[in-house]
Amino acid sequence: MMKLESITLREIRMSLVAPFETSFGAASERRILLAEVRGENGCGWGEVTAPETPFYNEETTDTAWHILKDFVIPPLLQEPLSSAAVFADRFGRIRGHRMALGGVEAALWDWEARLKKISLAALVGGTRSEIPCGVSIGIQPDIEALLEKIQTEVEAGYQRVKIKIKPGWDIEVLERVRERFPRLRLMADANAAYTLADRERLKQLDRFYLMMLEQPLAHDDLIDHARLQQSLDTPLCLDESICTVRHAEQAIEIGACRIINIKLGRVGGFLRARQIHDCCQAAHIPVWCGGMLESGVGRAHNIALASLPNFVLPGDVSASKRYWKQDVIRPEVEVSPQGTIGVPQAPGLGYEMDLERIEHLTLRKETFR
Repeated sequence: MMKLESITLREIRMSLVAPFETSFGAASERRILLAEVRGENGCGWGEVTAPETPFYNEETTDTAWHILKDFVIPPLLQEPLSSAAVFADRFGRIRGHRMALGGVEAALWDWEARLKKISLAALVGGTRSEIPCGVSIGIQPDIEALLEKIQTEVEAGYQRVKIKIKPGWDIEVLERVRERFPRLRLMADANAAYTLADRERLKQLDRFYLMMLEQPLAHDDLIDHARLQQSLDTPLCLDESICTVRHAEQAIEIGACRIINIKLGRVGGFLRARQIHDCCQAAHIPVWCGGMLESGVGRAHNIALASLPNFVLPGDVSASKRYWKQDVIRPEVEVSPQGTIGVPQAPGLGYEMDLERIEHLTLRKETFR
């Protein structure tokens, strides 16, 4: 049994190396919520990936703190767990708030892996010793700036590039990118910036031979995506629309996509992520690991997740230095010249927490016993 002694919530503030812009807006810093669980001579760390604003989904850093403090942590401290995998069902009556739940669940998986003296990747069922990496590039001030950014990432070895698009920053941009990088493994992410009325415009993207077009329509839509996919040669990938394994099953059944992005926080943690992974694998739908501008803690969890066998496409798990002047883990996440990250084999996450750095960045902290 896993008997908890304490849970500590910390909100840290980290400044991005450069602003990151999507169709939601631009971010220059992150307010990140870290969860530390302690008990049985060990500890585990997790990251709540909720953004500061409720534009990606309904969650924010502040709502996550509230849900964890008032509805998750008190009952969690009262009753031991047989394993991290039972957490999701125990708190299944909480509707939504998956990022809040997923952050604590991730910490429990890290703790369990350390107790068992195995890597987190091994505990969740990972089979890869290294994962392929891509990069996500936000909307830039102009096309020349975007081309320079892509060139930098290509030279760094990343295996694919994803660029953010929105109406007015799409066709002309992709034309210029393809002209400059004709063989680049390229994808576009719309973050729900279009509607089905834009079908003819989106059909023009077929000529750019994209790996995929990610979440072009509404964040909670499946049916219109199925209609759009029928009109496109380009594979659609769903992100925000897939929050549960049932969503994945429905999307596959009606042909709403040909690829699915799995984000650990968006789906509520490792157990749910693994269920979606297994569903997609059985249906021969490839998956990849998306990112939410995580610190090294969340990045390390993403590495473990992406070691599962059906993560066959390069994800958004990239080097710490792309986002942070200094990360909160040691060593920082690095990408090889071949565009891969080695999966740690040490117990748990496989990275050490830079506690001095974390304390320096902490805005608020509360320990529950």
